[in-house]
Amino acid sequence: MNHLEAMQIFARVAELASFTRAADSLGLPKATASTAVQQLEGWLGTQLLHRTTRRVQMTQDGQAFYERCKDLLADMDELQGMFQRAPQSLRGRLRVDMPGGMALSFVMPALPAFLQAHPQLELEISCTDRFVDVVREGFDCVLRVGTLPDTRLVARPLGHFRIITCASPDYIRRHGMPQRIEDLGAHRLVHYTTVFGGKPDGWEYWDGAQYRTVPMAGAVTVNSVEAYEAACLAGLGLIQAPLSGLRHLLAQGRLVEVLPQHHAEPMPVSLLYAHRRNLPQRVQAFMAWITDTLRPYLET
Repeated sequence: MNHLEAMQIFARVAELASFTRAADSLGLPKATASTAVQQLEGWLGTQLLHRTTRRVQMTQDGQAFYERCKDLLADMDELQGMFQRAPQSLRGRLRVDMPGGMALSFVMPALPAFLQAHPQLELEISCTDRFVDVVREGFDCVLRVGTLPDTRLVARPLGHFRIITCASPDYIRRHGMPQRIEDLGAHRLVHYTTVFGGKPDGWEYWDGAQYRTVPMAGAVTVNSVEAYEAACLAGLGLIQAPLSGLRHLLAQGRLVEVLPQHHAEPMPVSLLYAHRRNLPQRVQAFMAWITDTLRPYLET
């Protein structure tokens, strides 16, 4: 038995947590499945599964190997069907990461149509505002909003979010509507930071020649987009956030725009992925779809 066949058997055992069920699903004798995994462990030089009379469970090495197995097996399936042009030929797992606000507002509502067009794809969607390690954590691609750190990853610019300043009507009733930058001394800002303990940024604006920052007081600092928006709705201060994500709240009157003549710097939106000579077709298809999905909400 070759290594690829043994990997297919191991993956099925890992998914079903049973040699018996895995063998039945593959139409193999249980002894064949057990021997295949043993040979694979001997080849790798590590134990992949904990075996008891009641259950089968992956070891830590087994879990890591299983994650890579799924990608490799999906790549092999894609290689076998590389000359099939039907969308249904795309298969395998896609692991992507994106900010939670983007997933909630733009991606999830459009996702059913994408999966209907590609029914054999499996998506794992991580939502975080931290910078994940694309290679080490096994992500096919990630969506990032904001200035990118120095990275060896490939960055594909998608456009920019227009940033506006907002407050709740209750906040404006209590503190008044600022008319000039000088009025901000009497106002509070909801601070946003990815790492607590540092000095939060202030309020940003364009002065006609460059972007400047005005330090502002604030009683609340958050580290997630959802909390940032919720704090503003609760009347805790001003926020500066993408217009596309706040448009519905503005239309409902739950937020109002403040100082529209002093806009903040637009936030770039990018797709990041690891250097690979040939990206799998499933990854290319997803990146093309996410680009089209976000296009109506971005400025060039």
